[in-house]
Amino acid sequence: MASAALLSLTLTDFRSYERARLETEGRSVYLFGANGAGKTNLLEAISLLTPGKGLRGASMAEVGRRLPGQAVGRAWAVAAEIESGDDAPVRIGTGVEQGGAARRTVRIEGETVPPGRLADLVRPIWLTPTQDRLFLEAASERRRFFDRLVFAGEPAHAANANAYDKAQRERMRLLTDAYEAGTSPDADWLNALEARLAESGALMSQARARTLQALQSEIDGRGDRPFPQARLTLSGEWEKLALGGLPFAEIEERLAAALSAARPRDGAAGRALTGPHRGDLAIFHVEKDRPAAECSTGEQKALILNLVLAQAARLSGAESAPNPVILLDEVAAHLDLTRRAALADELTALKLQAFLTGTDESLFDHLKGRALGVRVGDTGLTPLGA
Repeated sequence: MASAALLSLTLTDFRSYERARLETEGRSVYLFGANGAGKTNLLEAISLLTPGKGLRGASMAEVGRRLPGQAVGRAWAVAAEIESGDDAPVRIGTGVEQGGAARRTVRIEGETVPPGRLADLVRPIWLTPTQDRLFLEAASERRRFFDRLVFAGEPAHAANANAYDKAQRERMRLLTDAYEAGTSPDADWLNALEARLAESGALMSQARARTLQALQSEIDGRGDRPFPQARLTLSGEWEKLALGGLPFAEIEERLAAALSAARPRDGAAGRALTGPHRGDLAIFHVEKDRPAAECSTGEQKALILNLVLAQAARLSGAESAPNPVILLDEVAAHLDLTRRAALADELTALKLQAFLTGTDESLFDHLKGRALGVRVGDTGLTPLGA
């Protein structure tokens, strides 16, 4: 099951593409071309071969191709052949069957399946230019970034996070309605919602703690690389309990009690002030002994890249899950020549499939001969040497 690489990718009415097909033979790929040529669109298409909204976080209605004057995008599709542990490649696809539709359909070997089934076949991990401001943005952006890394190793984390968010919205609606009306909320309903929150929240906290510990161990064991060493911490109260080894049942019990005690405060504030949705990820540059937010843009990019590569290395070769596919959008432009070479060596050593984008072919000189180069332009996708 460990092998997982895209052998081909086909887009139909997706973003800027009326139709495009890329044959990779399972190799890593670097895509180069002018800004706006459609390089990131290809990475986004790959990122949608997994549960969720992909690397742009777009709604399914947004990604259909639109002609000038059209307010609604067309029906779109992304299809791929995935190398798996079986003899024959697996055909997967996703898309919407009607323009402007909000929900997508997922198919594996032609059979319609729940989106969660995609995680059994391909698990993209990505780094995009929007994450360059990760250390300057609100904590929610860092949680979202870290939860993607958690999900790559533990797909159940997404379901737990969704269950937590849903119960949280219902609880807050009850509390705020009661507060505004000057009445008491339904205690039995609140107890049931808080029990759900406590269970899913404890599971989330433990998954985050396991991922952080595994990533730190991976990073510490790879200290001879030219990427800056990182020290990772989770500031959330509930993640700290999980990192300290508190059993699941005790975290769940404490969280339920804290939610119950916080009802008046949360109702008055109009938001929940305790729970794993309040935690934050902190990254420190070890050599400089300073938070990542105080480092240069290039150092910040290298720190995040180190984190993504560590997670990819940790998950590679896992018997019970597919290898990750690495998506790196405009990463090389922020790296000096030494780190570009190191990135090429790292990707080669990991033996994982990676897709990289950049405006200039020269950014990928160290990948030539190791990966498939593809020019992206007005004439479509042109593999080098074709």
